[in-house]
Amino acid sequence: MNTPSNMLALGTKAPFFELPNPSKANEIQSLEDLKGEKGTLVIFMCNHCPFVLHVIDKINELYEDYNDKGIEFIAINANDVEKYPADAPEKMIEFQIERNFDFPYLYDESQAVAKAYDAACTPDFYFFDGKLDLIYRGQMDDSRPGNNKDVTGEDLIIAFENLLLGEPQEEIQRPSMGCNIKWK
Repeated sequence: MNTPSNMLALGTKAPFFELPNPSKANEIQSLEDLKGEKGTLVIFMCNHCPFVLHVIDKINELYEDYNDKGIEFIAINANDVEKYPADAPEKMIEFQIERNFDFPYLYDESQAVAKAYDAACTPDFYFFDGKLDLIYRGQMDDSRPGNNKDVTGEDLIIAFENLLLGEPQEEIQRPSMGCNIKWK
């Protein structure tokens, strides 16, 4: 089922969270610990969703390009792992190793964080400035599995560059699209 983002209101303060990181022996990591100096991209994603698999390598590339510029990425998996065992925490570790990404990938077992962000789909992107105010939410780019458009990361790149240059964000922000979050 193709589910679009709910498009949380711009200017919303990033909801606080503390979640375990399966790749770090379930160490509890918080938004405060992880946030970037200039910006923080929160990504709701999972291991098995074709929409996530379609973009994960580009997300990793963007992370490598922007992390040293003060932008941090935090990925969160909120899927119901009883119904979707492919998204279980031990599989998150495997997925992180297999796809070779370094940004934290946290597990929201209660789904409370996903609800606080009004997340709807995987992947769902939320970009906050240095004060943790929401400045961009929506798609990474126009590419979807099967639509033959290149995965460019364009919409996120524009949002990152606007922040770094002190420019206003685009007025038109298009929703992300993906599999629905697997609610309990």
